[in-house]
This record gives sequence, structure tokens and C-alpha cells, in this order.
Amino acid sequence: MMTRCITIGLVLVSAIVAPALAQADFVARVLIVHEGDRLTIYHQGRRDMVYLRGVDCPELKQPYGKQAKRVTAAYIGNREVVVRDLKRDRQGRMTVDILLPDGRQITHELVKEGLAWVQPGRSGDQAMNDMEELARAAGTGLWSEPNPIPPWKWKSTRPARHK
Repeated sequence: MMTRCITIGLVLVSAIVAPALAQADFVARVLIVHEGDRLTIYHQGRRDMVYLRGVDCPELKQPYGKQAKRVTAAYIGNREVVVRDLKRDRQGRMTVDILLPDGRQITHELVKEGLAWVQPGRSGDQAMNDMEELARAAGTGLWSEPNPIPPWKWKSTRPARHK
């Protein structure tokens, strides 16, 4: 009985502690905002290009693309931010969650302002999906366009860039 209680206790402690350890938050400075969802950050003596996880902002040549970049820069450009959960996505890109000084996530703000799509099947964040629905219903940002084209579809209709 005592062994069982200890085991249950360890499982509960692990459930509480493990998520905090998995996050591995760190502070970084945002050096460059390339697009609404693509940044260069500086941390631990190095620069890394990162993508905001779970969202896709319009490309710069799309409607609201430049606005998404400006808004992202206004929130976090040349500022220190908390970077949470740095990891690679299926395309091998480094993706992150970035927290604003007040604890809000930059991705949530972009979605609420109608400057980003929630990536289909990627978010797992019901709150962010709800924010997108509210922005759509209100006709906010890119949702004021009659037929907004998501960047992943827009890119597929563009001629390939020559390297």
C-alpha cells in the first residue's frame, strides 16, 4: 500500500513538474521582423531565424502582409521577449511561441487582429481557433477582404522563384 501511494505521488509530481521542464523558456532579442510570422532572434550569442508556431501571416505581397509585418514589429521588434518551446517543425524550420511582457502570446494578438490564419491541423489551441472565428465574424483585418487567400494556397499559385 505504501509503495502504491509513493508511486501515485511521483506520478502526480511528474505531471506538475514535467510541463515546466519541457517548456525551456529563455529570453531573446528580436533583431529583425522579416514577415508577420518570421523573425530573427538573438540569444546565447547567436542569431536564429524562427517562425511563430501555429499561425501563417499573409505574404508581404498579399493584402495585409505588410500590415502583419508592421504590427509584429510594433509588438516585439528590437525588444527582449520570452521564447517558449523552441523546436523544429516538419519542414525543419525552428518554430517558437513568443510571449509579450504582459504574458500574452504574439500569435493570439495577430489572429485577433485578423493578420494571421491559424494553421490547419497545427494549432491544437482551441482559444486561437475561437479568436480566428471572432475575427472572421467581425470582418477584422484580412477577413474584411471578400475572398482572402491563405498564404499556403497563394504560394502554390505563384511562379517558382529561381535561385
